[in-house]
Amino acid sequence: MSSTVPSPTVTRAAARAARNATVRRRARITARASVLVIVVMTLLTIAISPVRTLLEQRNELDELHRQAAELEVRNAKLEARITKLDDPTYIEQLARECLGMVEPGETAFVVIPRRGAPPPTQC
Repeated sequence: MSSTVPSPTVTRAAARAARNATVRRRARITARASVLVIVVMTLLTIAISPVRTLLEQRNELDELHRQAAELEVRNAKLEARITKLDDPTYIEQLARECLGMVEPGETAFVVIPRRGAPPPTQC
């Protein structure tokens, strides 16, 4: 049995070939990885604008819902006032209190406080 010992030249060449193969493999993986990173970054960049728009529209929708609720409350108050103003007795009361009107044959009296003119009424 004879044992063959590889020559140093063969060993160096094999090591160099292995290194080159590793470098090539790494270079291929690195190139693929860099392309993948570029693709992912491009997709993220493209996706940012629609996401930002979605968030802005949600905020705007929340604001519009809040305004609608406020307007519904105000509308309910105005409806109540309309109902009140449709009542003839309430209109007569306003005319007497705010405008100082009296029925024919009645005498109007205005009480003036000692300190001057009466405070204005809120009608």
